[in-house]
Amino acid sequence: MVSMPSGNLITRAGSPVFLCPRPLPLPLPLPFFSPSSRLVPVSAIMRNAMTSPREVLPIDTLPTAGAVHGKWLALLAAFLGWMFDGLEMGLFPLVARPALLDLGLPAERIGSWTSWVIAAFLVGAAAGGVLFGWLGDRIGRVRAMVWSVLVYSVFSGLCGFAEAPWHLAALRFIASLGMGGEWSLGVALVMEIWPSASRPMLAGLIGAAANVGFLIIALVGLALSRIVGGIEELLRERGVAETTIVYLLGEGRSGWRILLFLGAAPALLTLVIRVFVPESKRWRAAAERERPPVLADIFAPGVVGHTVLGATLGAIALIGTWGAVQFLPSWADLLARGTSWAGAARSETQIASSVGAIAGSLVAGFVADRLSRRTTYFLLSVLSLAACGWLFWTPAAYGLEFLVSVGIVGLFTASFYGWLPLYLPELFPTRVRATGAGFSFNFGRVLAAGGALASGAIIDAHGEDYSVMGRCIMFVYVLGAAVIWLCPETKGKPLPD
Repeated sequence: MVSMPSGNLITRAGSPVFLCPRPLPLPLPLPFFSPSSRLVPVSAIMRNAMTSPREVLPIDTLPTAGAVHGKWLALLAAFLGWMFDGLEMGLFPLVARPALLDLGLPAERIGSWTSWVIAAFLVGAAAGGVLFGWLGDRIGRVRAMVWSVLVYSVFSGLCGFAEAPWHLAALRFIASLGMGGEWSLGVALVMEIWPSASRPMLAGLIGAAANVGFLIIALVGLALSRIVGGIEELLRERGVAETTIVYLLGEGRSGWRILLFLGAAPALLTLVIRVFVPESKRWRAAAERERPPVLADIFAPGVVGHTVLGATLGAIALIGTWGAVQFLPSWADLLARGTSWAGAARSETQIASSVGAIAGSLVAGFVADRLSRRTTYFLLSVLSLAACGWLFWTPAAYGLEFLVSVGIVGLFTASFYGWLPLYLPELFPTRVRATGAGFSFNFGRVLAAGGALASGAIIDAHGEDYSVMGRCIMFVYVLGAAVIWLCPETKGKPLPD
C-alpha cells in the first residue's frame, strides 16, 4: 500500500496526481473519499486532469455531489415558486365575474372593476419585483425568496374573506408584492447556480412553471364546478346554516371563495426553501467584494440603457397578456351563458390557454438559443399578432373552435415568458442582477396595468364586447417587432460578472 501526502490541489504534470485533504491508501476506491473530505466524482477529476499542464484548479471549484444536489434543489424550489405564482395569477380571472357579482356589482360594471383589480395586482407585482429583487441582492436570493412566497400565499388566501370589491383589490395588491419578487429572485438564483449551457432549458422551465400553475387552478376550478352541488348537499346534511353555505359557495354556487382560500397553500413551500436550498455562490462572492447595491445602480451609465430596453420588452408581453388574454375566461363565461357549456366555460378556456402557454414557454428558450435572442422575439411578436387577429376578428361563439383559437393564442403570447428569463439576466452584472431583471420584468406590469384599465373601459363602453378590446390591445405586438432590433444580442455570451 502506498500513501499520498496531504494537500488541497489537483493538478496535472505529465500524468495525473491527486492530492487529497488527508493521506489515503492506494489503490483508491472509485469515487474516492475519506471521512474528512467531500465526495468528488471521478468524471470531474478526470476532466480536471486533462486541462492545460499550466492550469491548477482548487478542489473547491469541482462539482461535488452536494453542489449537484444543491442546484437541483434550487431549481425545484424555484419551479414550485413560479408554479404557485401562476396559480395565484390564474385565480382571479377564474373567479372575477361570479365574485364581483356576489359582492354587489351590477353586470355593466364587471369589466371596469375586473380591470381595476388586475391593475392593482400588476402595480403591486411591479413594486414587489423591485423591492424583493433589491432585498435579494442585499441579504441573499434564498432568504428573500422565503419572505416573498410567504407574502403572496398568506394574502392570496385572505382574499377569500373579501366583503367588497375594494377588499379584493387591496389584498391582491399586497399578495402581488411577494409574487413579483419571487420571479426575479428565482431567476437570479437558478441562472447563477446552473452552468451557462443550461440557460435555455432553465428559461423554458421558468416560463412553463407559471403556466402549469394556471393549468392546475383551472383544473381545480373545473372539478369544483362539477362537485359544488355535492358539497352543498354535504354541508346541509351536516347542519351548516344556509347563510354560511351561501357565503362559502356564492349566490351562483361558483365556489369562488374556496378557490381563493386555496391560494394560501404555497406557504408550506417556505419551509423547504429555508432548510434545503443553497445560496448562490456568485452572489456570495459579489457581496464580499463589492458594496451593497442600491436601486440607483440599475440606472448607472452602462446599465441604464439595458434597464430601459428590458422594461420595454417585458411591458409588451405583459400588456398583451393582461390587457387581452386574461379576459378570455370572462369572455367565455359570457358567450356560454344559457348553454350546456355555461358551468365549465371559464375553466375550460383557462385550460386551453394554459396548455398552449406551457408548450410555448418550454420551446421559446431553445429557439432563442438556436436562432438568436432578437430574431426569436421578433418572430414571437409577429405570431402573437396573427393568433390574436384570428381570435378577435372572427365571429365568436363558445365551442371547440373557440377553445382551439384560445390555445393557439396562449401558445404564442406566453412564449415570451420562456424568452424573458433567458434574456433579462444576460443584461445585468451579478451585483444587480436580481434588481435589474426584477425591475425590467415587473416595471412592465405598471404599463400593463394601464393596458388592463383601458381594456376594462373598452369592454364597458361596448356592452361587454370583449372582441373589440382584443382588436385594440393586439397591436402592441407591432411595437415589439420593432423595438427588439434596438436591443443587444447576447447569444453565446457568459453572464456578466
